[in-house]
Order: sequence, then structure tokens, then C-alpha cells
Amino acid sequence: MMNKQFYLYLCATLILMSSCNEEAPLYPEPQSPEEALSTFVLDDNFEIQVFATEPFVQDPVEMIFDEKGNIFVVEMPDYPFQPEGTEGQGRIKVLLDTDGDGKIDDTKIFADKIKDATSLQPWKGGLLVTAAPYIYYMKDEDGDMVADTKEVLFEGFFNKNQEAQITNLRFNVDNWIYAANHGQAGEITYMDGEEKMQMQGADFRFRLDKEKYEKESAPAQFGQAFNDWGHRFFTQNTIHIQNMVVPYRYLHRHPYLPSAKGVVNVSDHDLRMYQLTEAPYWRRERSNRRQKKYDEQGLNRTEYIDNHFTGASGGTHYGGDLFPEEYRGNIFTGEVMGGLVHRDVVILPSDQSQYVAQRAKNEQEKEFLASKDPWFRPAHFTVGPDGALYVVDFYRQHIETPLSIPEDLKLDMDFMRGSDMGRIYRIVPKSSSVPVLPTTVTENSGDAASYVEWIAHPNQWFRLHGQRLLLEKQDLSVLPQVKELLMNHPEAAVRLHAIYVLEGLDALDESTIQVALKDENPRVREYGLILAETYPKLVNAVIALAQDSDNRVVMQTALSLGNYNSSKIYTPLAQILENNINSSWIRTAVLSSEAGSSMTLWNAVATKTNLLKEYSGDIGKFVHDFGYVQGGKNDKKEILSFVQKLTGLSDDYLEQGLMGLSKGLKRSKTELADDVKETILKAASKLDSKKEAIEKNLTPKKK
Repeated sequence: MMNKQFYLYLCATLILMSSCNEEAPLYPEPQSPEEALSTFVLDDNFEIQVFATEPFVQDPVEMIFDEKGNIFVVEMPDYPFQPEGTEGQGRIKVLLDTDGDGKIDDTKIFADKIKDATSLQPWKGGLLVTAAPYIYYMKDEDGDMVADTKEVLFEGFFNKNQEAQITNLRFNVDNWIYAANHGQAGEITYMDGEEKMQMQGADFRFRLDKEKYEKESAPAQFGQAFNDWGHRFFTQNTIHIQNMVVPYRYLHRHPYLPSAKGVVNVSDHDLRMYQLTEAPYWRRERSNRRQKKYDEQGLNRTEYIDNHFTGASGGTHYGGDLFPEEYRGNIFTGEVMGGLVHRDVVILPSDQSQYVAQRAKNEQEKEFLASKDPWFRPAHFTVGPDGALYVVDFYRQHIETPLSIPEDLKLDMDFMRGSDMGRIYRIVPKSSSVPVLPTTVTENSGDAASYVEWIAHPNQWFRLHGQRLLLEKQDLSVLPQVKELLMNHPEAAVRLHAIYVLEGLDALDESTIQVALKDENPRVREYGLILAETYPKLVNAVIALAQDSDNRVVMQTALSLGNYNSSKIYTPLAQILENNINSSWIRTAVLSSEAGSSMTLWNAVATKTNLLKEYSGDIGKFVHDFGYVQGGKNDKKEILSFVQKLTGLSDDYLEQGLMGLSKGLKRSKTELADDVKETILKAASKLDSKKEAIEKNLTPKKK
């Protein structure tokens, strides 16, 4: 008989030989939540905890806390395939911690069978839900945590690509709710109305309290954040942080600007990231194929396989009060392909209109959080009432859309692998013991006075919820308390919330806005300018900020002055240009209004400033763009006046002005009077190098 020791040896040998003959799997297997925790490399100041896992959460894409402490998560199990028909497998769950240990152990289905649900926003005791092509309002009417009503508020949004649909609802300090639309086309209607708004090239914002909705500067994809000052940041797959500098409403006051782009990539470190996972097989293979093709075509182009942003998602502002000071105001962005969380320190220099996003000093060659588990898909984040940062992990084997992967590589890929899984993690400072739900939430009385206290809270979560609830309640008895905050609270962010509570309660007047215009903090002054636009008598108070020490305040002054119908505004607009001619944003701000692009403004520049005395490149850019606007308008009287003024200046100005004018005329595609064309060409005769280009722009293309 074979002895036992030899038998065990033989079995082990056979198993080893068998395993050696099997091919290694192309893609790794999932890890348990406890195993996944061990794969995280996190900033030394913090610890990461499991908050919720499968089966309680599956395919989560966003989580929120409402004002009562209810925790909602929206799940997207259909991704990356869109189901046919009107229903899908999407769910909204209420997450429950029944034993109070800080971990989710039960759920209730608030709503299900939702197609492409991606985002939630509390509103009047219910939830606003983005689910392209709709924005719904759902509400539990009987207190059982199950939605009883489902109402379509808006419809018509683009719904052909799950990675570029309406999402990321955010209530902002200005009382508007914003949504990312990735600039996609659509015909939007409100509450079954007949009026349709075209959405091409824009994001979206709305106010249900005023029944207003409009376009916003784009394109946000999946990730939209507002800092303490209501300034907007958003994420695209390869551009992890952009800043909206000029809102859509200003850039489209007339259609003639050479560029109506109001956003900019503010990262000073661009695409580079530091992942701990290897690129998956399909990505290595696809990238190698693409690079081979580029090389064969002689293109100077690099196809990055890893360590560069391609799946940036969920940019979120940390406005909590739990993290150390140096982390407050930072933007946290997930990278679902690289399995990491990137942190940006964002600053607004006083001499600039746009922010700068920088790596932290201790993260120059590493990330705030990175995982060695290739299934880790940090799609979104939430800052809770506790001040913790919650990481929403979609947790799938594959996250890339099949549309961008070659057919032969897809044969070995199961895009639904992991659709029964999902995790949410909680990041807190080391040794922190704060509960998930503070007593300020669980024991809140629900009366308006308590929400006034919330808008003075150091955690942005409380301030925004408190402001929204005061807007919903419309309880005017709190006005004295709110005005006291505006007049005397030491924190500028609280004063800003206070003035917009007054705005939401229709309790603003000229004297109150003047308080904001004279605030010591430039961000409050900035919003004072916006609010002053509908008060004609405040024009002098607005003009007084034309020489403010803060660049963004000056830019907003230029934007706001353009909304006034007053002869007083031309000289200050010209002086703003003279003092800030090197700022492309301020040049655009001036030109964006009818007044700022008129010959009256030109005359103020010529007579009230020294701008046209000596040529510089920045002044030349303004002259070019001013001419472009004149060409777009194609007003004969204005054009003739402009050309006459140009001929009295140096050839450099003449060249810039006529080139801009001719380009604007070409774009306008409207008929040009013969005598106007003759006048332009006569003026261009002095410009040997540019005459031909100008004449070409003025010559209609043959049909």
C-alpha cells in the first residue's frame, strides 16, 4: 500500500503540474472588502474604513445625506449597456445602520426600475433625480422610506451615452441647482410645457422656487463641485479639474464674441498621475496597436498606457470641518481606470480671475489614495455632516465602455463582472471617533430658526442644507437673525450664505446689497455685484469697484456693468481695460455686453485711456476681438466709424482691427455693402502682408 506521505507528495505534484499547464487569467479576480482595505496606500494623516459593501450596495455611483440624516445611494447596474424600453435596473436605496456601529447593515428600496439614474439632490422632503432624458422629483408621502410619487420636472436631455448624460445635481450658494450635461444636445421642456430650450454646447441650472432654468458654461462630465464661494469646478475623463470663470449668461448676451468659452483647465500638473495597479491586458494591447499606427504614419504622438488621467470622475470639494486645515477647500477626484484618488490644492491669486490647481507638497509623486486592487473604481465622493470623506466605489472588473475597445479584445471581457458588488469607504483623520450622524442632525427640531444656526456652521454641508431649507420654508420670521449674520458674523462664507438666504426670501433691498458691495472679503463683494445688476440706482456703487484690488471682482464689475443701461458705464469699462489689458478674461468680460462692444466704448478707450498710444500684443488682441464683434454685427454705420478710427492709428492696430473685422464678417455670413467692402480694402492697402487675407475673408465662397 502507498504510504500516506508519498501519496500527499504525489497529489501535490500533480496539482502543481496541472496548474502550470493552465494559462494565467487575463484579468484578476475580486477581493473581499477586508482584503481591499489592505491594498490601499493612503495619506499618513488618515485612515480608511469600510462603510457599506455588497449586498447592501451594488454598482453605486453617488451617495448623499439629507437634512434628517437619511443616507441615499443611487445604483447603476445597467452600466455599460443601456436597456431597451423605458425601464432599467437602476435603484435608489436608503442605507441603514440598525445597530449604530457606523456600518451599513440593511437597506430599503426608495425607488427602482429607473433607467440611467445617476444623481440625487434633496428638495422639499423628496429627491430630485437625474435619469436621462429626465430630471424627476420623487417623494415618500407616508413615511415608509419608499417613493410614492414620481414626477417629471424636465425632459429632453441627451440619453445616448451613459458617460455623457445629465448628472451631478448640486445646490449652490446662489440658490440655483446645477447639473452636468457635458455640453450635449437636447430639447428641454419643463413640466410638460410646450417651450423647448436647445441645450447644445451647454450645461444646465435651474431654480424650482422661481421656476427658472437656463444654460450654463460647459462641459462638465461626471464630477461637479462648488467651493465655499460658489465657484464651480468640474471633471472630464482626461481633464481632471476645470474652473468655470465666466457664466453662460454673460457670454451669450450677444452672439458675436470670437470665443464664448467660459471654462479653463486649471491644473498646473495636467495628465500625470501615480497609480499602483498595472494597466489591464486590453488597454496595453489597444495602446500598443494605436502607437504602432501613429509610428507608421509618422505622427509625433504618444498613446499612454497608464499613469495618465483617462477616467477622472467625481471631483468633489472638501468643505468639511473634520480634516486638518491644509485639506480644507481641496478638490478630490477619482480616477476609475487608475484606481486612485487625486487631491488638488486650489488657490485663487488676487491678480487672476481663474484658480490654479496644484499638487500638495507631500504628493508631488504620489496620490492621496491609491489601491493595488485593479477592481477599485472610485467614481464619486460625498462629504457628510460628520466631515468625513466618503468614497463611492463602483467596484467592477471593467469600467471602460465597450464602444472604445476593439472587438477581438472584448471576447475575453465580461463587462458585467462585479455588477453584484459595490463599496463605500469612509476616510477620517487617524484616531477620529466622530459619529456618522452628529446630534445636530439627529436631534434637529426642524424649525426655521435651527436652520439659521446651520448656515453659520463651519461644515459646508450644514450651510448648504440650512440655506436650502430656509428657501423651501419661506419663513420670514428668521429675517432678523439672518440679517444679523450678514452684518456681524466674522466668517465671510457665512455672510455670503446670509445674503442669499435674504435673496431667496425676497428680502433684499438696495441698502442690503450695498453692505455686500462694501464687504471686506472680495468674494462677498463679487456676489454683491451680481445681485446689484437688477438695481439701476446702484450703478455708482458698482462703478466704485472698477479699481478693486481683487482681479476677479474687477472682472465681475465689467460683467455686471454690461447689464446696466446707463451712459455712466463706458468710462469705467475703458479704465478696467486699461488697468487689466493683459487679462484675456477681463477683455472678454468687457466685450461680452452690447455696451462693451460698441463704438461708444471704443471712443471712451481712445479718449479716456492711454491704451491706443503705444502698441502692445495684449492691446492688439483687444483691437482684433473688438473688430471681430463689429464684423459679426455687420452694422454699416458702426463698421465705417471703426475703420475710420483705425486709419488714424499705427499699422499694427490697423492690421489687428481689420483682420478681426474681416473674420467677424466672414463668420456672420451676411451680405456686405459694396461701399463698406471698398472702405475696408482701401484701408487694408497699407498692409501688404495682410491685404490678401483680409480680401479673402470679405469674398463670399462660391456655391
